[in-house]
Amino acid sequence: MKLMLRVAPGIVRKPLIASVILETGALINIERASIDAVSGEIVLDVSDDKCKQVKDAFERRGVDVVLLEIPVMRNEEECVHCGACIAICPTGTFRFDDWKVVTDPGKCIQCGACVTACPHRALQLVLR
Repeated sequence: MKLMLRVAPGIVRKPLIASVILETGALINIERASIDAVSGEIVLDVSDDKCKQVKDAFERRGVDVVLLEIPVMRNEEECVHCGACIAICPTGTFRFDDWKVVTDPGKCIQCGACVTACPHRALQLVLR
């Protein structure tokens, strides 16, 4: 499962991920991170069996956590299956299947490259 963490000022410099790993024993993979002196946004991959426990642990530390069940949405009426998203995606989220673009949402790290590359603006990131 993918989790998006939004870290607010005041806690951005604390060892949040390390403390959650020690508390939960979960294996956590950082897939994307954008952190500066005052805030941060991190996408993590966590095993399904530990996901709720990890989510709760981050929330207790004041982190806003979003479960990314469907990280990118495609407007089927706008998509012409051109493959621009396939060419630009760094994780292989998109692929052709019988000349149609199909999505594997479990690979998406919400980098936004596909949204920018799509000539028909058929893609959007889901930020709940």
